[in-house]
Amino acid sequence: MSQTGEARTSRAVSEVVDLVSTLIRFDTSNTGELETTKGERECAQWVADQLQQAGYTTEYVESGAPGRGNVFARLQGADSSRGALMMHGHLDVVPAQAQDWSVHPFSGAIRDGYVWGRGAIDMKDMVGMMLAVARQFKIEGTVPPRDIVFAFLADEENGGRWGSQWLADNRPDLFAGITEAVGEVGGFSLTVPRPDGSERRLYLVETAEKGLGWMRLRAKARAGHGSFLHEDNAVTILAQAVARLGTHTFPLVVSDSVAEFLAAVAEESGLRFDPSSPDIEGQLAKLGTISRIIGATLRDTANPTMLQAGYKANVIPQTAEAVVDCRVVPGRQAEFEKEVDALIGPDVEREWITKLDSYETTFDGHLVDAMNAAILAHDPHGRTVPYMLSGGTDAKAFARLGIRCFGFAPLRLPPDLDFSALFHGVDERVPVASLEFGASVLEHFLLNC
Repeated sequence: MSQTGEARTSRAVSEVVDLVSTLIRFDTSNTGELETTKGERECAQWVADQLQQAGYTTEYVESGAPGRGNVFARLQGADSSRGALMMHGHLDVVPAQAQDWSVHPFSGAIRDGYVWGRGAIDMKDMVGMMLAVARQFKIEGTVPPRDIVFAFLADEENGGRWGSQWLADNRPDLFAGITEAVGEVGGFSLTVPRPDGSERRLYLVETAEKGLGWMRLRAKARAGHGSFLHEDNAVTILAQAVARLGTHTFPLVVSDSVAEFLAAVAEESGLRFDPSSPDIEGQLAKLGTISRIIGATLRDTANPTMLQAGYKANVIPQTAEAVVDCRVVPGRQAEFEKEVDALIGPDVEREWITKLDSYETTFDGHLVDAMNAAILAHDPHGRTVPYMLSGGTDAKAFARLGIRCFGFAPLRLPPDLDFSALFHGVDERVPVASLEFGASVLEHFLLNC
């Protein structure tokens, strides 16, 4: 018996753990710099080989720079007149320092009921599930109800500049006829206590994500000797501006997706959330570790991440620079920039290094119904609910093409697993049972999409 209670373990469930482990062993670290990012071509070619062995015709595309490998494969459905569904996942990962980990981050080790390594949940778990189901469907001659495009992409961890964004700008033909898309970060379970002492698993479907912007701040002043008095020191001007911005609390904004999520949690748990309360973050703390993600969707954020100034201890530099990671609630971009300008003041210049729009769709329609049915088929006591992602995904590029996007990478997680801490964290890992569950759910979903 499989964990889902079926007499037969599907090919996808049998393969998924090994596929994810192998994917992790490709070091696809994305540093954000073309010359030091690596591994995407090799990983993409391996993915293409796995698809070709199953019978697919694949298209390999390098997105604007050597080695930035992307793979596309299409499975024809019963009704090709319907808009196609794209399943997309990125092959790159953020770097990892091996000395900080319990296992080597690119070992793909399988132990203690987990698959370990960088990318285990961001997002080679979903890539492995996609690949497993795609292979099963082709090998077994399964025909889904509509065309499915499987897309394996580069450079998501750098905002998709040399991946989805480049492809949307330069190869829109690859997305012709696609009306809906499913990728990260959603479909994972959140276990909440109920008033009667039981528990309910909520499966969070991403229907919205904040805007993403990396902003450079620059202050200029007169250079001089470190021993003199300086009223206009570029480092001081910049540091004061960065401190004001980094400690600022932006206004509380509750989007439709967040309001629906809070209402569902309140209904199931009996907890009460007042979205207008200045203590809403404190109320959310009752949800446990997931509150880090949910709390970050209630306000814009502007977090300083990099500083650069000077070249010698006794020289006042002429220029000082900072980089700020900005995440903006849907509908807030203009007001956000106005607040930033007021905080940094007229003596600090700002420019966008990367600026990607927010996105939000409604939690309804046939595709949402298919997600819910797939979850209930394998977890009858589960419930799908919408939520907003505080980060960003490749969906931003596809939304520009008019594609309706969701995050749905199904994982049934242990209640005590600090899932949010694993994203870009040390000892990233995914439960083996969660991968097998996810492959089963994804198979059901794509058979009814």
